[in-house]
Amino acid sequence: MAEFLKEEYGTEPQLIKGKGGVFDVKLNGRSIYSKHETGYFPSNEEISAKINREK
Repeated sequence: MAEFLKEEYGTEPQLIKGKGGVFDVKLNGRSIYSKHETGYFPSNEEISAKINREK
């Protein structure tokens, strides 16, 4: 996903190692996706759609 975001948006995602399967995506300090809340790992397309809605 990091490579996808880099190619799609021309930015280097900041990856922070977590524990217990944590996967969150934040944009400008705001959470736009939480695996803890949804229970599944998102597709690239799902994250892209969420990013585009926030722009």
